Amino acid sequence: MRAKSRHHLAVVGLLTLVLTTGCQPQGPSAGPSGSDSASPSVPDVGRSVSPTVPDVSRSVSPSAPATSQSNGTVAAGAGGFDHVVIIVEENKPASDILGKAAAPYINKLAAESALANNYQALAHPSLPNYLALTSGTTAGIADDCSPGGNCTAAVPSIADRIEQSGRSWKMYAEGMPAPCAASNSGKYAVRHNPFMYYPGVTGDRNNCAAHVVPFTRFTADLASASTLPNYVFISPNLCNDMHDCPVETGDAWLAQQVPLILASPAFVTQKSLLVITWDEGSDESNAVGAIFAGPAAKKGYQSGAPYGHYSLLHTIEASWGLAPLTNNDKGAPVMDDLLN
Repeated sequence: MRAKSRHHLAVVGLLTLVLTTGCQPQGPSAGPSGSDSASPSVPDVGRSVSPTVPDVSRSVSPSAPATSQSNGTVAAGAGGFDHVVIIVEENKPASDILGKAAAPYINKLAAESALANNYQALAHPSLPNYLALTSGTTAGIADDCSPGGNCTAAVPSIADRIEQSGRSWKMYAEGMPAPCAASNSGKYAVRHNPFMYYPGVTGDRNNCAAHVVPFTRFTADLASASTLPNYVFISPNLCNDMHDCPVETGDAWLAQQVPLILASPAFVTQKSLLVITWDEGSDESNAVGAIFAGPAAKKGYQSGAPYGHYSLLHTIEASWGLAPLTNNDKGAPVMDDLLN
């Protein structure tokens, strides 16, 4: 009888100990099984976790590379675009272009597409505006100097951000005699080619020659969505950009080139954006036109919001989740009202 009682008491005690231990709360360092293991916890696959969207209004570090498609370009994110093609014309205020008979094609395109009619260039002369468009700063350069020596923009550019994100880019300069040409030649003006001022581009000659090329190569690259870079910057020559020739000449050049761009595979099959703007206006007015066209842009839309070159740069950064290059573009309003 005593032996059975002792056995009964032992069983009861053991059950009590198990139940009491099993009900203890887990410490903060406990692993998935309730142990104190330092190994990483197992993800809760029973719950959906949305990826964190980078806060581009605060971030200043480079973005992580985006997921590439098989063709080497990167798919547009939510609200973004696959390709952006920027054409910069020269030295004409909006009052010389919009609503003027000298620019019939430009006005037709503006009416059919999205127009920023309160868009300001940044400075005079040309080069500081080109640098602002591509790096978010003038880098202290205030004239149209040739690249090298004191005329160097030793700052990160949009090319750096694009490469870090896994996207592709090219600068196409009309009249450029050879890739990565750093001197004026005929109607090619190096001051209209901002990427020749960034050591991050020109420091590697082969890399520069692969990305900064004559405009004659554009047609071949435009032939497919896979060969057209995600980011394209085009500078027409000194006549076709309206610098040395009348507005009518630049308008005729755009009437020839823009339809080819809008009918290309990257614009027919993907969500791509064409931007046409001017580097600067006149001494009387630095208000210039800015037209968004293509499938990523609204149709028949006008915006009166105050925008400028830093806004255009920030719009590209925001669309692709790239960290702003400086506080100038970080603080500039994104031109998202012109986008689909």
